Amino acid sequence: MSRFLGEIRQLGYVVPDIEAAMDYWSRTLGVGPWFYNPAVPIVNYRYDGVAHEPHNSVALANSGFVQVELIQTRNDVPSMYRDFQQAGRTGLQHVAYWTEDYDADLARLLQQGFVPKMSGEVGEKGRFIYFDTEYHPGTVIELSEVAGPKGRLFDLIRASAQDWDGRDPVRPFPDLSQL
Repeated sequence: MSRFLGEIRQLGYVVPDIEAAMDYWSRTLGVGPWFYNPAVPIVNYRYDGVAHEPHNSVALANSGFVQVELIQTRNDVPSMYRDFQQAGRTGLQHVAYWTEDYDADLARLLQQGFVPKMSGEVGEKGRFIYFDTEYHPGTVIELSEVAGPKGRLFDLIRASAQDWDGRDPVRPFPDLSQL
């Protein structure tokens, strides 16, 4: 296990066509079911400290303990995903560590010299922050809060993958306020 922030819990892939990516991952790699949100409701989004309104599509599925996230940008708002694509890359863009003590873990990372680059919130207790840590593609670090409904969504996604038989490979995100 990592001595950094525990286990890596998510691998985030930036893709040009999320529907094709979900199809490939489910049919070819057997990963699913995918929980798909064509317009993730991100609030308090900041990139380099400046507020923006991103439009991203996200799909989440588990392969064992690890969650796979597929991300497609739908507008040209500044983001680390856009930067990744503009550099000519596709594929693994970040690794995420999950925390139920976001404030303490964030304080520890800031004290260690990590520099925030991109942040926002998805639902109650669903804060996230990406650090300016890319030494080579796929090593951006995300700290993701999973203490509330987002954590319960992630539990649902993992449980759905455990005995998935290949049916209903793409499913809508449930309403986070109902979890």
